[in-house]
Amino acid sequence: MARPLRIQYPGAVYHVTCRGNERKDIFKDDADRKKMLQILIQSLNIYTVKLYSYVFMNNHFHLLLETPLGNLGEFMRNFNIRYTGYYNRRHRRVGHLYQGRYKSILADKDAYLTILSRYIHLNPIRTGPMAKAPLKERINYLIKYPWSSLPGYIKTRKREPFIDYAMVLEEYGGDTKRARKGYIKAIIADITGVIEIKDKILGQSILGTDEFIEWVKEKYVDRQKSEEMPSIKEIHRYRSQEAILKAIKRETGKAIEDIKKDKGIHRQIAMELLYRMGGMKGKEIGSIMEIGYTAVSQERKRLREKVEKDKGIRRLMERIEQRL
Repeated sequence: MARPLRIQYPGAVYHVTCRGNERKDIFKDDADRKKMLQILIQSLNIYTVKLYSYVFMNNHFHLLLETPLGNLGEFMRNFNIRYTGYYNRRHRRVGHLYQGRYKSILADKDAYLTILSRYIHLNPIRTGPMAKAPLKERINYLIKYPWSSLPGYIKTRKREPFIDYAMVLEEYGGDTKRARKGYIKAIIADITGVIEIKDKILGQSILGTDEFIEWVKEKYVDRQKSEEMPSIKEIHRYRSQEAILKAIKRETGKAIEDIKKDKGIHRQIAMELLYRMGGMKGKEIGSIMEIGYTAVSQERKRLREKVEKDKGIRRLMERIEQRL
């Protein structure tokens, strides 16, 4: 698995997760959870970090935060080391508490802030018995779950001073009663639906629109020359959907509507390049081409077989890639 790329700059927004070593619990009881929350608040203040959403699970936690000073690494180092020290002292243990380093996804604030907030808040019902419980029971469980920032998004009397609620609620019309109702309605809709996030993450590191990814790539990733980190290679390789389809049209004369009808080599090439150079997953490509995601995988396999045998197809692929 490629090592995730760390990108830091002032104003960056991240979805941060950290799991217990060997997936073991990082909390023994509520005293541990209270202590983690206390250390989190202190670290937020020390490093001037904004927190939008959080949830503590038994063996991991999620944070949605912004770093006005571009100092995620320092903040997380302080937070994790202090809690690990406390936990080891209290429970008379030694060694690592967490499974490797924390995982952070750089997020496009404008496009994904509220989506990520809802994604985080849904964690308590994603696994275990609650995952299969009736809808009403799952909703009540979420609302009453004590180790989450969700209650403050629903009722102002349950708000915590270290959470910035207004920014997430902006998408629903501002920090008003109507906006809070809109947020919980979206949470309920997410319970029965699926929040598509994982398939949209590029290089295990970036989540955003094509424009955001291109901006990050040009401003931060292109400066990192290391070829030893596969995630950097993946981001360097990235091209937007628009750029890929434009390159295919220039070389073949076929626009996207023609490609979808083609059901032959041009559609196969488009699917392969969207996957390999666009960082898109089978489900996304299938949606564009109006076919199932399993068909995408099958068509890409057929293309690889053709490329090996047909020099003309291989050269066509090379010409399109050169345009990119």
